[in-house]
Amino acid sequence: MYGFEMMSFNIKDGFLESIVRGHRSGLLTVADYNNLSQCETLDDIKLNLTSTDYGAYLVNEASPIYTATIVEKCTQKLVNDWNYMRTQADEKLATFMDYCTYGHMIDNVVLIVTGTLHERDVQELLDKCHPLGMFDSIATLAVAQNMRELFRLVLVDTPLAPYFSENLTHEDLDEMNIEIMRNTLYKAYLDDFAAYCQSLGGATAEIMGDMLAFETDRRALNITLNSIGTELTREDRKKLYSNFGLLYPHGHNELAMAEDFDQIRSAMEKVPAYSGIFSKLGYGESQMLDKLLYEEEVKKCVDCFEQQFHYGVFYAYMKLREQEIRNVMWVSECVAQDQKGRIADGIVYLF
Repeated sequence: MYGFEMMSFNIKDGFLESIVRGHRSGLLTVADYNNLSQCETLDDIKLNLTSTDYGAYLVNEASPIYTATIVEKCTQKLVNDWNYMRTQADEKLATFMDYCTYGHMIDNVVLIVTGTLHERDVQELLDKCHPLGMFDSIATLAVAQNMRELFRLVLVDTPLAPYFSENLTHEDLDEMNIEIMRNTLYKAYLDDFAAYCQSLGGATAEIMGDMLAFETDRRALNITLNSIGTELTREDRKKLYSNFGLLYPHGHNELAMAEDFDQIRSAMEKVPAYSGIFSKLGYGESQMLDKLLYEEEVKKCVDCFEQQFHYGVFYAYMKLREQEIRNVMWVSECVAQDQKGRIADGIVYLF
């Protein structure tokens, strides 16, 4: 399994691997979620979270507290952890960590494009952007007067320039459905990220190959589900699928032809890795699919930490922390809306 990484990995990356494993040990456990589930108010949730790694971020928040504030402070914990590790990273690891955040950058740029099209307030847009996807010149995107200017600013000022220049024109920004644009950029990004991971070789290539294959297959599944009943043609749908993954290429051909959920299910069940997920779904229970996919992703991320001397643990930590924030948001919303009976429906346990 190991190549020669174990001889030299710790010289440059051993310190940060120990840091990220320390952060991982601070993630919420089943016992923590059980305590959160007993809370009657959002202030009780805040009190419970102050005994966890989120304590320093929430302890000074005044009552009454809101779900948005809790989520914002939890996200700030992830951002601070990530930025600290990024500033300490060696060149190869720093590039890898930048790649991990490009997905958030794409979401932020698409948000700005949508806001510009609808003439939304600049500050309101920037407030909604994910902090991990921020970059120095993001504010300049929001002041663009038209799509041609916005396209030029994206090409000049952002790390996403190659994905835009090779896949989109400024006419596309005007005319293209915003979700098609997002998925076109994600396809280019995931293909590029996978190629970079393979160039690193060793355990990183093996583990990240598996993680990114799952991510791209999930995106292919979601694209297919969301395009049923729309005017998107089979050829256009297929163009949005990445050029790797367990479904590539035969599964992609079947998904492109699928017209309903049962046909999608049939295509996915031909891949052994996904047949187990779909076997847990009763017929007509497609709304449970998201949770099952999140559970599968969490399982893969936890397994990442079983092996040493690879960069996959950084990607896995980011994904686990993001899932934890989604869990905290779900519990907080259920408590705020007096729907405590539904808390268990939305939590994806990490450990």
